[in-house]
Order: sequence, then C-alpha cells, then structure tokens
Amino acid sequence: MVSGTIVKGIGGFYYVDTGQNIYECRARGKFRKDNIVPLVGDIVDIEINKKTKQGYIINIHERKNQLKRPMVANVDQVVIVFAIKKPDIDMSLLQKFLVYNEHIGLKVVVCLNKIDLDQYNEAEPIIKMLSSVPYEYICTSALDKIGIDELKEKLTGSVSVFAGPSGVGKSSLLNAINPGLYLKTGEISHKTKRGTHTTRHAELLKLNSGGMVVDTPGFTSFDLMDIEEEELQYLFPEFHDYLNCRYPSCRHYKEPDCRVKLALEEGNINPIRYEYYIKILCDLMKHRRY
Repeated sequence: MVSGTIVKGIGGFYYVDTGQNIYECRARGKFRKDNIVPLVGDIVDIEINKKTKQGYIINIHERKNQLKRPMVANVDQVVIVFAIKKPDIDMSLLQKFLVYNEHIGLKVVVCLNKIDLDQYNEAEPIIKMLSSVPYEYICTSALDKIGIDELKEKLTGSVSVFAGPSGVGKSSLLNAINPGLYLKTGEISHKTKRGTHTTRHAELLKLNSGGMVVDTPGFTSFDLMDIEEEELQYLFPEFHDYLNCRYPSCRHYKEPDCRVKLALEEGNINPIRYEYYIKILCDLMKHRRY
C-alpha cells in the first residue's frame, strides 16, 4: 500500500501521483456504498496490482477542506478568474464566488483578465469595490503578459484552484505562467457570447515555479442555498465593524437604526457590495419560503 494525491479523475478512473509514478486507479465499492466520491486533491492510500500497474483506492485521508463547485479538495487558496471583456464580467456570479469562499474559509485572489481589452476603464469600479473589502486582486493579460509575474508569485508554494466562467482565459493564464503545460484554449461563442468549455475535467498541475494549481471547467451559474440567512452578514467582511445594531436580529435590510446602512450612507461600505448583499439575502429568504 502506498499513498499519493489524486491529480485527475475521468469516467470512474482516478490518477494518483505517488511522487514516483502516476497510477490509474478505481475506487473500492465501499465508497459508492457510503456515498463518498474521491476528489481531485484528495490524499489517498492505494493498492497496486504489480502485473497491470493499476490500482484501487482503499482509503481517503481526512480533507482539510472541500469545495462544492468546482469539486476539489485540500486547496490553500482560490483564484477567481473573470474577464473584463469577452465575455463581459458577471458581477452577480463574482459576488457569489466571494461569499461562498468566505463561507468555506478559503483565501481568495481575484484575477481580472483580458485587461488589454479595457478601453473604457470598466475595471475601475470593480477594483474600487474589491479594494473596499479588501480582497487581493491582480489585473492580467495572457496575451500581453501583463501581471503574469505577479500571479506566478501568488501561486508559488500553494495549492491553488482556478475557478470562473468559461472563456475568461484560465488555461491561457496557466500556459503563460508555465508554458510547458500546453493547455487547450478556446474562443468565445459568437452565438451565446460565452466561453466554450476547453477544460473538460479538473486536473491538479505542478508548476515549475513551485506550487500546484487545479485547472477546472468553467461554468455560468452558482447557488448559495446551503447558507443560512443569519450567516450571510458575516460573509461580508466589511460589515464586521458595524454589526452591533439597535436590534440584535437586524438583517440590515428594512430595519431602523441599522449601523450597516449608516456605514453605507457615510461611504464606509461600497454600494455595489451592499446591493448584492440585499439581492442574495432576498434570494435566500425566498428560497426558505418554499
């Protein structure tokens, strides 16, 4: 029996890197029985058939964390990648990503890619919003090699996951950081104005500069329905200094004498962030009614 890390999973086969070899493995039936799915990033114990050089996963070590979407485990940080243009940035999806990562307690770096297409300075209000929280952000262009060294530095020494919609340039950025990866890249669909899925499965990749990164398929929807209404206020870090409102049950929506709304009026909370707080809160309230 040897231990290793799942670096890829396709069609019921899991590829486990032991540090010396990568073995194609299947999971024992007990995992299906217990409704446990091995994930990319899992540290596992495997038994290897010496004749076929294939193996079986017999144990999954305890996970330090697990993401719902993308489905990966044991990462140190999430790099949320959005394009400024082509496709246009989806602010609602970005806010949901930020809230979700606060919920699971992972460090976030926001990467605003294709900055070379920003002819009208559309990134400025987004940068102002991110700075007000504050979240780390990097403006990049895989085409013009803008911000690549800074992004590479953020990835060094960590296990990171690249997450974001299709077509925003995740694979292009990784190719710019580590040219030997030769990841497939795609174009924007002229019909839907969305990215095409060039990354078909999550894969844990080693970087020459040190560290590892999970490249994941893009997606265009995301829900937060497993978050409780009462928890949401704590997932907006900029609210933390203003939560001692007159009413302990204040949700910072329609209640009087709310310190969060006062901070908003005084310019201490970004209006874009508050707008999406209310939107997410209303979605959660509506979901609970049904």
